[in-house]
Amino acid sequence: MERIAPDSAEAKAIDAALAPWRQGDVALDASWFFHAGDPTKPLTSEAAEAGGSELQALMTEVDGLVVVSQSCDIVRSCVERPFVEASPLVEVAEDRLYEIKRGRRPSYAYVPATASQHLVADLERVMTVEKAIIAPLTRTPGCTTDGERRDFAQALARKRVRFAFPNDFTALVDKLAARLKEKHDKATVEGRALRGLREIRVLAGPSWDAAAVELMFWFIRRDDDATFQGHEWSGLLDKWLYLVPKSGRFVCVQGEVVTLDRLTALDYVESDPLDLDHLSASTN
Repeated sequence: MERIAPDSAEAKAIDAALAPWRQGDVALDASWFFHAGDPTKPLTSEAAEAGGSELQALMTEVDGLVVVSQSCDIVRSCVERPFVEASPLVEVAEDRLYEIKRGRRPSYAYVPATASQHLVADLERVMTVEKAIIAPLTRTPGCTTDGERRDFAQALARKRVRFAFPNDFTALVDKLAARLKEKHDKATVEGRALRGLREIRVLAGPSWDAAAVELMFWFIRRDDDATFQGHEWSGLLDKWLYLVPKSGRFVCVQGEVVTLDRLTALDYVESDPLDLDHLSASTN
């Protein structure tokens, strides 16, 4: 790559073109995506190891690109930050689109601007390109509200920062996970309640590696969902906790339905999000 001279006309033109761009914006006039691969073999880890010097840059046809770099890095001078990261837009079926919007498919991110075309960001594929390549493309705002931008950023974070729970804990919550997944979309009191949750977090005391662990589940509800057709949260909570009986080194299991303002900052940062792949990740 030939370095762009500071204060040059080229640098100023690139910076001006990218000034409006934000994370989540899309370029529908970009129909290409580059990746490394062996054109004679499927792109697998075994092929990559065997390919050696035969590996080369391949171009795949896609339906567009979505920029996944942070907004502050996109608008920084191309002299200081010459690259951006982008993922391809791919078409999915309507039921899959719904699942992605609800946060059930961590490999994808929902893009409001392209939802009508069933196009989503494929987070399994990310390429780094020079800003000079992105600058001539036509920008389409991918998100138009603060809530949509937070949801998109959350999808990116979720892909990379999912907590690895111990295997025995995963087995312990298997029945709970199955029930919540089954009931989440039902037209029932429990279904409505689950759709009213922001997230589920769990705190392990004194630590996840301890010989004896006390678990605290926080079912964090939205502020305006205090009851459901006269049903209190306490009854639902009892049903959910019944599915997580103490077992093995998990000597105590407790839970509470709370709003965010009831949690301390320490409780929140020391707990871990329980990704059951069915809770809504949307802030709308």
